[in-house]
Amino acid sequence: MTDGMRIVALKFQLNGKPVEMECEAEETLAEVLRNHLNLNGTKVSCEVQVCGACTVLVDGLPVSSCTYLAYEARGKNVATIEGLEKPDGTLHPLQQAFIDDFAFQCGFCTPGMIMAAKALLDENPQPTRAEIIHHMDGNICRCTGYVPIVAAVQRAAGVMAKESKK
Repeated sequence: MTDGMRIVALKFQLNGKPVEMECEAEETLAEVLRNHLNLNGTKVSCEVQVCGACTVLVDGLPVSSCTYLAYEARGKNVATIEGLEKPDGTLHPLQQAFIDDFAFQCGFCTPGMIMAAKALLDENPQPTRAEIIHHMDGNICRCTGYVPIVAAVQRAAGVMAKESKK
């Protein structure tokens, strides 16, 4: 105990690598990622699980890391936007599609959008436009009007389908 705060031990996989650390019991996963592990791709905006900017994947499922307590990640696999690019620096098809389809302007929502889309494509590699819209409804963008975001997810699905056939 320090200053009345309870410290908990964390051990989890982060972007495919083991992490062992301690944090305060009340810290969110977003706080741990940003403040302790220096992974600033995960954005924090609303802090009440409404906007989707902080979306990361925990065991393959999208979660709002602004309300997900870090200790809940113990023993789990956490994936962030920083873990998507390939070891050679090649962007993930979703990242490239967001660039190719101009699916962002300010870029603040983009990491959360991409992680939510990744969860969708991992579960459903060929979603319909309606399925993409439904799945992405928890992520808010104030700039693009969503049309290019949906197009980027569709483009990435096509690229990933071709890559899986290789």
